Amino acid sequence: MKHPFRWILTVSVCVAMLVGIPASARSADNTALQLEAKIPLGDVRGRIDHMAIDLKRQRLIVAELGNDTVSIVDLAKKSVIRRITGLKEPQGVGYEPSSDTLYAANARDGSVKWFAGDGYKATGGIDLGADADNIRVDAAAKRVIIGYGEGGLAVLDAATRKKIEDAPLKAHPESFQLDSGSGRIFVNLPDARAVAVVDGVSGKQLAIWPMDKGGNFAMAVDSERNQLLVVFRSPPELEAFSTTDGKKLASVDTCGDVDDVFIDQKRSRIYVSCGAAFVDVLEISSVSYRRIARVPTAPGARTSFFAPELDRLFVAARATSAEGAAIWIFRPLP
Repeated sequence: MKHPFRWILTVSVCVAMLVGIPASARSADNTALQLEAKIPLGDVRGRIDHMAIDLKRQRLIVAELGNDTVSIVDLAKKSVIRRITGLKEPQGVGYEPSSDTLYAANARDGSVKWFAGDGYKATGGIDLGADADNIRVDAAAKRVIIGYGEGGLAVLDAATRKKIEDAPLKAHPESFQLDSGSGRIFVNLPDARAVAVVDGVSGKQLAIWPMDKGGNFAMAVDSERNQLLVVFRSPPELEAFSTTDGKKLASVDTCGDVDDVFIDQKRSRIYVSCGAAFVDVLEISSVSYRRIARVPTAPGARTSFFAPELDRLFVAARATSAEGAAIWIFRPLP
């Protein structure tokens, strides 16, 4: 994603937020998330972007945008076992299980590279022209979808790795999510202050929902409640919309500089990770949301990945003057 980390701004945000939080809440809040481990990433500099997982091997895939690398983290060994180099600002990563293939989307040259899932040998790639970003894997349909450029979703066939569809958009797509129930794709377009609704089969745009706030970067689909969750940066707030017609249903304040949001259906919770050095834990109650914990992380640690199959939340903490880059592993409680 764009908008690089600004040290002074983030520190200011952190200080401002801490002033308004009781002393008890500033300590490690383990009532909802317990820090289980930190896995050092080694000599990794700059911003860390998104993550994906290879569940078969229990390996976390980490896009190290500022380092031009992708790290493979063995979760059982709690260590980095491989680093893929030679990339150009990798933003999005994805693992497609039927072809056992790792995908990495690069911002600087707009390319998508793929690698064998066993030894991570480079096996090909495609040039999308500019700013290849988020990746989503549709495992059921065996497709890989990549947001890119000034406005487009490229759809690749997982078996042939050929582009089979191109869905035009009115602005660069940030987080987008697949709704398996309806076959639609919801796409955040922060530069247009809108969410686009795209038919997942034809690639045609079905609707455009205007947003009244800025910085809609994070998104999740709550299929059980037929709701779309969008988290904004300006002001920092989560809003829930009906997936049927885009009607706003609820809203709640969140931490600042958000980049990822995930739903824990087992506990009826939401995890919001923010560069302002927190993960907000929200409780879902009917159509309302309430923050039940604000868990401290590290400045700039705004990307995360929740794996319900492992029941763990992974937060990517970039290197600071005090601590090296690492993956923080949180275990949800109870």
